[in-house]
Amino acid sequence: MGSSVSERNRVDPPDGGWGWVVLFSGFIITGFSYAFPKAISVYFKELMRDFGCGYSDTAWISSIMLAMLYGSGPLSSIMVNRFGCRPVMLIGGLLASAGMIGASFTSNIIQLYLTAGVITGLGLALNFQPSLIMLGYYFDKRRPIANGLAAAGSPVFLSALSPLGQVLLDCFGWRGGFLIMGGLLLNCCTCGAVMRPLGYKVQKSAARDTSNDHELKEMLPSKSEEEENNLEKVQKKSLKKKKLLDFSVLRDKALIVYIVAKFIVVLGLFVPTILLVNYAKDQGVPDRDAAFLLSIIGFVDIFARPTCGLVAGLKCVRPKMPYFLSLALLLNGLTDVCSARSRDYTGLVIFCVFFGLSYGMIGALQFEVLMGIVGTSGFSSALGLVLLIEAAAVLIGPPSAGRLVDTYKNYELIFYMAGGELMVAGIFLAIASYCCFKLQKHKDTSATQDADIEGNTNHMNHECTDDMDNN
Repeated sequence: MGSSVSERNRVDPPDGGWGWVVLFSGFIITGFSYAFPKAISVYFKELMRDFGCGYSDTAWISSIMLAMLYGSGPLSSIMVNRFGCRPVMLIGGLLASAGMIGASFTSNIIQLYLTAGVITGLGLALNFQPSLIMLGYYFDKRRPIANGLAAAGSPVFLSALSPLGQVLLDCFGWRGGFLIMGGLLLNCCTCGAVMRPLGYKVQKSAARDTSNDHELKEMLPSKSEEEENNLEKVQKKSLKKKKLLDFSVLRDKALIVYIVAKFIVVLGLFVPTILLVNYAKDQGVPDRDAAFLLSIIGFVDIFARPTCGLVAGLKCVRPKMPYFLSLALLLNGLTDVCSARSRDYTGLVIFCVFFGLSYGMIGALQFEVLMGIVGTSGFSSALGLVLLIEAAAVLIGPPSAGRLVDTYKNYELIFYMAGGELMVAGIFLAIASYCCFKLQKHKDTSATQDADIEGNTNHMNHECTDDMDNN
């Protein structure tokens, strides 16, 4: 069983060592979690042909998968706080693989929703959140760059899985492709196996010392057995009272601002990537060239995330992280709006370059901003609650965009819609963060002034007392 969150908090982050193995595992988990729902979009044309459904129907597969990734956040938080990260990730890897293998035997779109959408999405959720939590325990000073490197797994896997999916589709059909993809997801179990709880050896040696002390006490006469029994009862009661999901983090106004902004972001962030391949194919772009567009986004994203993580780690930037994230959101929204009229392959490639750059910045910063708001101790509960709120948005965004395409036969609308939502979120986050920062600064200044006044008053009282004594 994995160690509890409170136990791991007692050990200082090593910022290296086994943390690099944890970082590499988080890199793989992030790659599967974020890239997989987009990469399977290369199968949508075949699914539409076999099941006789439209764009919005197939878009639900990715939406349900992403919704499970987000909506299972509280469940994942509870399981991590109860059992630890490692066992939860092992179960998640098995579920993710079983969902895609089961999807290869489905006979209608509803069965795909349940297997590829619900089961695989739940499995990815049980891997994704624990990997982020472990990363926060192993890194502190290097946390921005660690988050940036782990987030780079998304573009790397997107660059690889999209062309691979097209090759598998051409060679084995969508059923064979789903079966092989399910086998690849078993690698999540390997990543979960290396998530060693921080401070495991210390806890083990401490337990050994406790057992030795117990043996010595049995050899010697003891008068404190009743006290020890009472202490054990108190410890058991405290374990029962431990919160598996801490809702008190929602008292932080900065966290509320972050949640509202992320809800708006998720409405439009994934829409272009999920429908991009189908859009390119409808414009007459060959299938493999259309699938390569996602790889272009991934290639640019690969360099954008670690670079952004390095910049975010600078002393002058780290305190202003919310504004940096706001800038990334504005750039992503402007990219969508300015590229709405792209029709030829060259225009789509230019869109993918700028989209990959801004998308990578968002991916590298979003969880670093959250960690900065709530800290390591509250990150597990805060992340679960944030992902739950975002689940509703991800269920609305891509299917709504697909419905627009089915109704108006015009992809231009979805770029305007997605871009507008990202720009609104960026402006809101910047203004609200400034107001919260200004309010906090005002409170701190008032508290300092009150402390100074109280100190001066006490000093004057002492002086008056001394004068009276002298008289």
